[in-house]
Amino acid sequence: MTIMLDQDTIGGLLRERAILREKPLLVVDQARLTYGEAGALSSRIASALLAAGVGRGSRIALLFGNGPAFATAFLAITRIGAVPMPFSTMSTAYELRGLLLGSDAEYLIAAESYRNRDFHALVAEALGRTPDAPLMFKDLPVLRRVWFGTAALIEQGMPADPQVALAEAQVTPADPLVVVHTSGSTSAPKGVLHTHGQIIRNMRRQNILRNYTENDCLFSNSPFFWVGGLAYSFLSTVIAGARLVCSSADAKGMLDLLETERPTMTNGVASTVLALTRDPSFASRDLSSIRRGNLYPIMPKDTQPADPELRYSLLGMTEAGSVCLMGHSEADLPEAKRGAFGVPVEGIEARIVDPETTQSASSGELWLRGANIMQGYLRRERHETFDDEGWYHTGDMVSVDTDGDFYFKGRTGDIIRTAGAQVSPREVEGAISDITGGRMSIVIGLPDPQRGQLVTAVMVGTESVDEETLLRGLRDRLSPYKVPRRFVVIAEKELPTMSSGKIDLRKLVEMVRAH
Repeated sequence: MTIMLDQDTIGGLLRERAILREKPLLVVDQARLTYGEAGALSSRIASALLAAGVGRGSRIALLFGNGPAFATAFLAITRIGAVPMPFSTMSTAYELRGLLLGSDAEYLIAAESYRNRDFHALVAEALGRTPDAPLMFKDLPVLRRVWFGTAALIEQGMPADPQVALAEAQVTPADPLVVVHTSGSTSAPKGVLHTHGQIIRNMRRQNILRNYTENDCLFSNSPFFWVGGLAYSFLSTVIAGARLVCSSADAKGMLDLLETERPTMTNGVASTVLALTRDPSFASRDLSSIRRGNLYPIMPKDTQPADPELRYSLLGMTEAGSVCLMGHSEADLPEAKRGAFGVPVEGIEARIVDPETTQSASSGELWLRGANIMQGYLRRERHETFDDEGWYHTGDMVSVDTDGDFYFKGRTGDIIRTAGAQVSPREVEGAISDITGGRMSIVIGLPDPQRGQLVTAVMVGTESVDEETLLRGLRDRLSPYKVPRRFVVIAEKELPTMSSGKIDLRKLVEMVRAH
């Protein structure tokens, strides 16, 4: 008897991809995982999880870096209707404990280690003792069991367990697929819930928009525990039937991998690949296979933009299940389009609202709703997340031009209010970068009794600043109220960061005030 699976579930997706049995799905440095192996290994893990009591709706925390172990564990959990919750591998013990408690995790599957971090020790510190089975914690009453690695689960699972197929058949597109936690850049991380149908349909549409097909190989440096790596890189690759390449190697090792695997596309954070360009061998490397994407520093000269600000950027967020604003071209834009982010993707309805009046405006806060938007936050009622008309208020400040292209201006919490005016830090940082030839700066607002906030530029690095020249250039580019009243030089290693790697702006303000 053939069991029918909905194509908009992970089980149905894996069945679709069974024909690609020998094709590589994921390459991470020396590790390779084919589509056939992904299906077989995830089936055995799913079998072991079912035997351990995991069921439909069970919440399972994952603590893995990018690699086959994450991929097979994630697929195993989702194909039987349980809900994976990827946690950041940068989490401290305190943060891990908070994530386990805040998400009501019933199970935890963790790597043995990652990037020289001993996860046995990390988990033991988070729990207060070495985990064993069964677990009995008064302050973590939901957590039932911890596994390290997937090898033991694979050994326990049956290669062709009929229970897995039966469990898969119960999963629908409306069932929860994943809980992805926000990075916590402005508050404590929040668990964002998406369904199978939301993510899979969204990624099918976005693959069409960016022309990501089975003939492509994508290189991504985005971690799978955030939505960019999970949805826009990993799941979109499975949906396309393509090949995904990731790396945790040093510059030489990563360049070796790129030459060997010859990716056609890139996606991720451009600043994190700059180290590759400083490797002595970079100039002699053949990276000509890369034709599209946003990791401009490693792309061939003929595909690099004249100025990155003159290419469409992407705006993505966990709550939107990946990208929500995207451009329709990868060509250089005219100067008038500098900093454009494109238009809302299919499945997203966008509105710009004046935050003071809540009336529609050409510049203001971005509100979103539509098929791609999350079901909600864990432990929050719907009315705490969406307004009465179903709009999600993003907290992102944007503007729109007469062509309908959106421009990101910053976060509502980041906007500097000075002498009755509003200043976008991003705009000032861009001007400083232009004048200084690319020097990094972080623009913040310091409390000021006269102006409310004082626009302050933190110049990152050890070099001194020629304030007179910089001010002259800024005054040529910016309205007077946007020009920083103070400059502070701070070495990059001294910048306060969170476990996500993002700058801790609150601590930075405190540091600069005491400087």
